[in-house]
Parts: sequence; structure tokens; C-alpha cells
Amino acid sequence: MAILAPLPQTILGLLALLGVLLVSLVRIKIRSMWPCSCSIKAEQRKALQVETLSQVSETVASNRLIKDVLQLLVTMTAQMMNSKICSIMLLDETSGELRIAATQSLSEQYRRKPNLKIGQGISGRAVKDRRSIIVLDVSTERDYMYPDMAKKEGLCSLLSVPMMVRDKALGVINSYTSVPHVFTGEEVKLLQAIANQAAVAIEHTTLIEKSHEMQEALAVRKLMERAKGYLMRSKKLTEEEAFKLIQRQSMDFRKSMREIAEAVLLAGELDQRVEKQRG
Repeated sequence: MAILAPLPQTILGLLALLGVLLVSLVRIKIRSMWPCSCSIKAEQRKALQVETLSQVSETVASNRLIKDVLQLLVTMTAQMMNSKICSIMLLDETSGELRIAATQSLSEQYRRKPNLKIGQGISGRAVKDRRSIIVLDVSTERDYMYPDMAKKEGLCSLLSVPMMVRDKALGVINSYTSVPHVFTGEEVKLLQAIANQAAVAIEHTTLIEKSHEMQEALAVRKLMERAKGYLMRSKKLTEEEAFKLIQRQSMDFRKSMREIAEAVLLAGELDQRVEKQRG
């Protein structure tokens, strides 16, 4: 059996050096690839954020009903923020309570959770103080109102951002995660931008609704004046008597004052046509 001669010391040294160099090259390669991977992910995340903000702007500017607008906003925001649950709570100025107006969550327990007073809980504080609030774990947060529900639904971190328009809070957007998450300043700014867009959409819709209500009230007033005038002429009634007659008919037939006034005017037109035919 042949016995191999030991390698010269210089060759052993060269092999050891070659091994060190190979390890170093692998480490350098890994390090060079890691920033690239992170950079790609960062670029993808940035593209998603820009796309979401663009979609939010288009949604706010659309002619959709406010309920549909808010539902689209929470859906897009949940995707952008990777939220377990995203919700919008609106402030009812009459009751001073925050109620859930939209959420992408299918959880009935979350959807039916009780309203919050201003200053109550995390969302209530965000509206009262008009500032964003971050909670690392809602299940252990003293001020969070629904710890049992949070544990059942698997909710952990929360970012609550007020919906502001001209220094007035109209509600709040909540973004929950399923694992502990430290929200970055960039994430807070993004959610604040969406919250402000939502507030503008709500105020715009409210103004339109008030305008329609004013137009409706004016139209009803004009109809009432015409109906009273007809009754005063045809039935020899005073203005007060004509008004009370319309009011009484509205109550008896359970119809609106507008419907009764329109019926009176229609009856008047029919009477006039009959008289013309007879003449």
C-alpha cells in the first residue's frame, strides 16, 4: 500500500490562505446582495404607498356615496399598512360619540363594539387631543376599552390618527397589526395624509347634503305658498286656515306637507281644466 507523502508547509499555507479568501468573498457577496434586496423591498413599498395615495385621491374626488368612499379607503389603507383591521370612526356631534362607519374586517364582534365618547379610549383621546397615538400592545394597554375582544381577534399594535380638516377632528382612522409593530414616522405621516383626505371627502359630502336640504326646504316652501294661495282663493280661507288644513291632511293621511301641497295644486289644475271644458 502506497503512503502519500506529506504536503510541503508552503502548499498547506497557500491552501489555508485560499480558504480564508473564499470565505471573505462569500461574506462580501452576501453583504452586497442584502442591501440590494432591502432596496428592492423599499422601492416596492414606496411604489405601493404612492399608488395607494393616488387611488385615495381619485376615490375622494369621485361621485360615489360617502359610505362607499369610506369603505374603499379602509380597504386600500389596510393593504398599504398591512393591517389586521383598519377602521374609520366618525364623530356624531349631537351625541359626542365615535361610531364605526367603515372597516374591512369581517369580525361581527369588532363591527358591533360600543361607541366611544370623546376622550374615551385610544380613539377618543386621539380625537380629543387631535394627535396620533401609538400603542404597542392593545391587550395590555390600560386605556384600551376592548382588551378581551383584541385577544380574541388577535389584535396587537395600534396606530390611531385623527381625521382633521381646518383644525377640526371629524373622526379617526385606526390601523391594527396582528404582531407587535413599532410604527415609523413615515407610516404615521402616510396614515395622516389618508385621514385628512377622508375628512375632506366627509366635509364635502356634508356641504352637498346641506345644500340639497336647503334647496328641498326652499322648494317645499314655494309649494306651500302656492297651495295656500289656491285654498285661500277657492275655499275663501285665511292664510292661517289654509296652512292648518294642509297640516291636518298631512297628519291624517300620514303624508309629508310637500305631498299634500302637490296634491292640492294638482286638484286645482284639474278643476281649472274641467271648468275650461264646460265653458
